[in-house]
Amino acid sequence: MAVSTDNPSRNGQADDLAASATEGMLGPNPFVGLRPCDVLATAQQIGLQAWRQPALLVEQEAALARDLIAVLSGNAPGTPPQGDRRFADAAWRENAFYRGTMQAYFAWRDALSGFVDRSALGPKTKERAQFVLSLFTDAMSPTNTLPGNPAALKRIVDSGGASLLGGLRNIVTDMLKNQGMPAQVDKTAFEVGENLGTSNGAVVFRNEVLELIQYTPLTAQVHSRPQLIVPPQINKFYVFDLSAGKSIVDYLLKSEFQVFVVSWRNPTAAQADWDLDTYVTALLEAVAAVRDITGSDDVNLHGACSGAMTISALLGHLASRGDKSVHAATLMVAVLDNTADSQLGLFATPEAVAAAKQASTARGVLAGEEMGRVFAWMRPNDLVWNYWVNNYLMGNTPPAFDILYWNNDTTRLPAKLHGQLLDIFTDNLFTTPRALSVLGTPVDLNEVTCDKYVVAGITDHITPWKGVYNTARLFGGNTRFVLSSSGHIQSLINPPGNPKAKFYLNAELPASADAWLARAQAEKDSWWGNWRDWLAARSGERRAAPAALGNKRHRSIAAAPGTYVMQV
Repeated sequence: MAVSTDNPSRNGQADDLAASATEGMLGPNPFVGLRPCDVLATAQQIGLQAWRQPALLVEQEAALARDLIAVLSGNAPGTPPQGDRRFADAAWRENAFYRGTMQAYFAWRDALSGFVDRSALGPKTKERAQFVLSLFTDAMSPTNTLPGNPAALKRIVDSGGASLLGGLRNIVTDMLKNQGMPAQVDKTAFEVGENLGTSNGAVVFRNEVLELIQYTPLTAQVHSRPQLIVPPQINKFYVFDLSAGKSIVDYLLKSEFQVFVVSWRNPTAAQADWDLDTYVTALLEAVAAVRDITGSDDVNLHGACSGAMTISALLGHLASRGDKSVHAATLMVAVLDNTADSQLGLFATPEAVAAAKQASTARGVLAGEEMGRVFAWMRPNDLVWNYWVNNYLMGNTPPAFDILYWNNDTTRLPAKLHGQLLDIFTDNLFTTPRALSVLGTPVDLNEVTCDKYVVAGITDHITPWKGVYNTARLFGGNTRFVLSSSGHIQSLINPPGNPKAKFYLNAELPASADAWLARAQAEKDSWWGNWRDWLAARSGERRAAPAALGNKRHRSIAAAPGTYVMQV
């Protein structure tokens, strides 16, 4: 929920900025990142192509010259590409100087892109080269400068120069507190436990790895089988319990479910040796506590991103032992099969993976804040330059937006677990039966026969939906695959009532993701309602809601949201 602190037009701009960032954010994906040396090496390859293919270079220069002549003669296209919000101000269409500047910028950008596209570089190298070019051309956009941004110039006049002072203040603040990166969110607008993560509940179990939160029922009756939500390790759990109307926890409680959530401890270098076995062991203890508190023989598990990878490892371990303590599982925006191309895998070379492992091993942890800064440059227009313009040129404060606050409230990842996740990602360990071992047992996901509900986002550039689809097909048993019309985080936080939302359903799981989509039926609204009905059919009979949280063996330790979530 955006916090309203200004006039309507400013609020609209802030909402657009936050929405763009939400679509572009990478969220909890602790993988390789982006090394400056890889960017430089790719730039050198582009330069080498210019040296080796002078005729192609001349052709592209001639094409650029023709486009610039068309700009000067007034015959060039007068509108920016659809969806490019940088040039939304009316001056880019109505003012001849700005219109020509915009047209020349796009002609120059297209000429560079065309050269790479027609070069002799291999397909994968071309992808990297196009990405590196986009970093350069996005940075050189005229909208990133004060003279080249008519909206910013108008703001100076309208504010009597106050926007300039505000921009300078924001620059100084970011230099001192945000390591020079433009701040994405007004952190002063939020406090966990006050306006985020506010559902009533209590910590009913704690070990050194996690706290287990049980939430107070909101209905007179509840389903007998409890729900246990497992968040990603690189971000905090309250993404499942955001503000009013965006809380999955609240939605499940109001739908007559018993809800428990794991809150991971924020590790330090002292916990560098925590690995997948450590987290699965802690989850097994949490599952045992949930079963003891509720009296249920089994539970339903839910996980997102790396949390879904963790519960998949847990499910594989249980299957190898014939343990039926998990009745059904939900996996949200999770890729266990990385054969589908993704932006995260673009620079995941063996050298980059080895360097990432070495860096986290040396420090004992992977710092989420550091990874967030690196990932911002994977989507610079959404996560860097939008805020450069908003904070510095327009002099605005960053938007107060709950999802952005959560995304910036990162945690650390133990070095050993980080290395394992990299191995799983690069070697596709989940896709090869028994290639991954958990607590001494080999994992074969085809042996996981409990019912599964797998959610992907059609515009997700981080965990591409075709990769999530391949994940759904790895499991045995009955799996429902659901495709949301949103991106990575927006697919997860997708409450009902959005008139633009829709999702796709197809009961079959053919070998091809495209074949699945060709026969899928579009449904209006959020997938949450479909998920609720699916869960209800797998959550047992209704019974009277418990009068108190915990039991004699698992008493309330602290009020929700607990203590681990407060660790920095």
